[in-house]
Amino acid sequence: MAVLCARLRMPIQTIGVLVVLAALALIALDVAGVVEMGIVGAMLVVAGVVLMVASSMLSLAAPVVGGEPLELDSPVDGPWMALNSPTTKVPSHGTHGYGQAYAVDLVYAPEGVERPRFGEAGAAFLPPERFPAFGRPVHAPADATVVRVVDGIRDHRSRSSWLGLAWFVLASIPRELRGVRGMLGNHVVLRLGDGSHFAIAHLRHGSVDVRVGDAVVAGALLGECGNTGNSTEPHVHCQRQDVASPARAAGLPWTIRGSGVPANEETSQLAIASSA
Repeated sequence: MAVLCARLRMPIQTIGVLVVLAALALIALDVAGVVEMGIVGAMLVVAGVVLMVASSMLSLAAPVVGGEPLELDSPVDGPWMALNSPTTKVPSHGTHGYGQAYAVDLVYAPEGVERPRFGEAGAAFLPPERFPAFGRPVHAPADATVVRVVDGIRDHRSRSSWLGLAWFVLASIPRELRGVRGMLGNHVVLRLGDGSHFAIAHLRHGSVDVRVGDAVVAGALLGECGNTGNSTEPHVHCQRQDVASPARAAGLPWTIRGSGVPANEETSQLAIASSA
């Protein structure tokens, strides 16, 4: 059932959006006197909204895929703090959409280095260079094959206050309509040895160092931490999923070798593969 919900969510959402847009166009033509629609336009709007609500329900209330977590190396090295961790709750991000049930957000947190905090940064929109995570190297967590690469999206400023967060929420609507590119930003998807996939998102513009079809070893450099897509500050978003396309994926459990995935707001000393 979890897999079926993951496969249906995006098609239902897309159809709902198209129905609403078509209905609004017909209503506009009716108002202009070009065609006479009666209540058909309104009925189509209602139908489209119902489909979009159904898509949202599939994201929020779908069952999770269980099983033993796959042990992988860390994609980052050093002290990193977890936000939206599957160790704390599943689905970790409050949604099953885009295969995020077991995703984690990692923020670089070196001792003695300031990281602008939400509400205390002194500005709503800070350049990504202000954050210690920006530009940190990101590595392959296992031997794998690269099956998907996006690297053409610019890094944007942080959303570091309530004003910034309000803008983030508004901007998330068109990002959602753009699909995977809008939500994950620059990202790499790897096919692991067991046939499942691992996605690493929000990478820095121009930093991705691999191409589709490349075979990589654990610890190989993939790119750098950035602030692209649906992101409020530079961080590394990573998740295990069943298929290559995040739009159709169901999230799968995984853990970090040696330390496990840190819980929310817990900082762990993570280590990439020793072969790197």
